[in-house]
Amino acid sequence: MFNKIIRLLTVTALLTVSSISKAENTIVAVAANFTKPMTGLAELFEKTTGHSAKLSFGSSGKFVAQIENGAPFEVFVSADDKAPAKLEHSGFSVAGSHFTYAIGKLVLWSVTTDLVDAQGEILSKGGFKHIALADPKLAPYGAAAMEVLKSKNLLTKLQPLFVQGENIAQTYQFVSTGNAELGFVALSQVIDNGNTPTGSAWQISENLYTPLRQEAVLLKKGEGNPAATALMQFLKSPEAKAIISKYGYGLPN
Repeated sequence: MFNKIIRLLTVTALLTVSSISKAENTIVAVAANFTKPMTGLAELFEKTTGHSAKLSFGSSGKFVAQIENGAPFEVFVSADDKAPAKLEHSGFSVAGSHFTYAIGKLVLWSVTTDLVDAQGEILSKGGFKHIALADPKLAPYGAAAMEVLKSKNLLTKLQPLFVQGENIAQTYQFVSTGNAELGFVALSQVIDNGNTPTGSAWQISENLYTPLRQEAVLLKKGEGNPAATALMQFLKSPEAKAIISKYGYGLPN
């Protein structure tokens, strides 16, 4: 009996060591708007699979350039569907691996209560010196903000007041620190666990900008890494979708 217990403990220990030895790390490029949910997702991913994800946050456009210049990223969690398509076309991603993980939502936001009205009429009324948005050439949320201003015929009027962030995270900082009275940011940046936005905000109708279909894609450098492929599958799981939805994102059909 004693020998059986010893053998059982030995087998258990070997299985544990084997499981640990199989755990891998993957290097992930993540669009800045997805910082909060991806941080939580990475923690749950490690608890669930044993694999870990090293996250880097920035603008989708800049990540494309870095990946094309040899950056070691294995998974790209983009803020749109254009960047993954570009990488697939240029051969830097695994063909057919991309999928929509979230539908992004744009808001006009201020830390000041009652500054931004629920219809966004402040844009035409004025009364502010600076308005922040992300660089539309690099950040999909910045491009969406430009579409909104064009649709309201306000681009020419407001362009001299622009404070432009390199990405949506820097844009949020401009508004949160008061360097701009208001700005276009991601809804996920100004809510916490499904609560309403802090300060004041106009949740912009998705009819005013091209849908922000945020896609993830497996890069060629991650094709042979079990952690990279596991993360791609994890992002499709019900547990991941629950976290994504909690931060105000829409989910694909």
